[in-house]
Amino acid sequence: MHPIQEARTRIQMAYNPEALEKTGHRLVDLLTHHLRDIESSSSSVLNWTDPADLVNTASASLTQHAPYEAGTSGPVDDLVQQFEQLVRQALSHTNNIHDPRYVGHQVPAPVPLAGLFDAVGSVTNQVMAIFEMGPWATAVERALINELGQRIGWAPGQFAGLITHGGSLANLTGLLTARNVALGSQVWTQGMTSDRRAPIIVVHGDAHYSVARAVGILGMGTDNLVRASLDTQRRMDPDQLDSMLASLTDKGHKIVAVAAAACATPIGAFDPLESIAEVCQKHGVWLHVDAAHGGSACFSRRHRHLVAGLDQADSVVWDAHKMLFVPGLCAFVFYRNAEHRFAAFQQDAPYLFDPSAPGIAEYDSGLKTVECTKRAAAMGLWGTWSLFGPRLFEDLVDITFDLGQSFYEKLLAAPDFEPLHKPQCNIVAFRHLPEALRHATSKQIGEFQLDLRRTVIESGEFYLVPTQADGVGALRVTLINPLTTPDHLDALMDSLRTHGKDLLS
Repeated sequence: MHPIQEARTRIQMAYNPEALEKTGHRLVDLLTHHLRDIESSSSSVLNWTDPADLVNTASASLTQHAPYEAGTSGPVDDLVQQFEQLVRQALSHTNNIHDPRYVGHQVPAPVPLAGLFDAVGSVTNQVMAIFEMGPWATAVERALINELGQRIGWAPGQFAGLITHGGSLANLTGLLTARNVALGSQVWTQGMTSDRRAPIIVVHGDAHYSVARAVGILGMGTDNLVRASLDTQRRMDPDQLDSMLASLTDKGHKIVAVAAAACATPIGAFDPLESIAEVCQKHGVWLHVDAAHGGSACFSRRHRHLVAGLDQADSVVWDAHKMLFVPGLCAFVFYRNAEHRFAAFQQDAPYLFDPSAPGIAEYDSGLKTVECTKRAAAMGLWGTWSLFGPRLFEDLVDITFDLGQSFYEKLLAAPDFEPLHKPQCNIVAFRHLPEALRHATSKQIGEFQLDLRRTVIESGEFYLVPTQADGVGALRVTLINPLTTPDHLDALMDSLRTHGKDLLS
């Protein structure tokens, strides 16, 4: 066969609608069976495999593509069979987040149907940078920005927003805007050329590492990131913040922003935003709130008080791929003042942006985001909301936050466990302290927690994560699977006891 004909044969099979139809039906069957198995806890939470071995397994799959590599078409059914083998292989090596025993990172068990809506954007490749490349994806993004901004408490038309790939890019974008507003638009073209004292960003003492990373990327230097004092509940202390801002200003520093948390990652502490906003307004300082995890409390009538004052922030980060339970990545950045929507970037790309239709620029996401090409990240959230309505998001927040309180109470009642804080949400840090460790050193206790966690996750019984409290190792759960019940939490404690006993024997 002529090489060009071979190439066309391979391309035709790759783009064959019949192949998509048959593999698509098979995929749904496989995922359905997988979720039924996983949601009933019939297998391991984490299918632990040595990383190097897993890479070798994945690499071997890259050689199993005959007969299509040879340029022969092969029957579609053979392709479906091979597709099934690859999907089964992938599913057998996953971290099974839909298992109720997954109590690990701030990564949710997403609404399964949300993934199918994401597939619509992926298969048709509705990318975004300019409106005409992904018109429906753009419309969906703008509709959700309007809805969520009003949930924060802003009036329609007064605020602006965008979606980006994850909270790290979201924090970077929000703080880049704050830098340009605080230091003037010339900083974009001239850089950090001021002879004055270094500009400062003040952050929550337990701020997510992406905030410090953003400060470094912005060219401000991480030495000029100042961590605010925390109160006994590890929340930013407004009185101490007031004094800090006054002192920094007296020393000649320009304060670019205060970055508060709602909530902070280590224990889920929500800053008192109303008081912090008052302090920032007093000093004329931009208030940025990382509400990647806790912004979804805006949906809950029972928990909305945790984000009181969020509407006073100048910029807000809110991850839908956390507590709105959609697949990653879908992170929102909001600006209270719509005039700031174009303040992050100053660039000209005539091959993208059409001067003959200047009004369309309002819908061109490439003018507002780090990304040029951007996936249709909001399809899953739009589809879930359109099917179930916003009450589902309130249910998901309430159920999982209640689990945090339930677990805390179980820890308090158990003499061999120690909760390290009273949770405000679904994040709980704690330690297992069997009798044999009652007189151990802090180092021994911390090392035991880390060894215990490793043993439990490799067993496949549960998945939880390590942390530290006061420099000593500890355990941490994020109860972000709405299928988890208090009975699963009892089983988690029993699992820790059993494996802990084995470690100490």
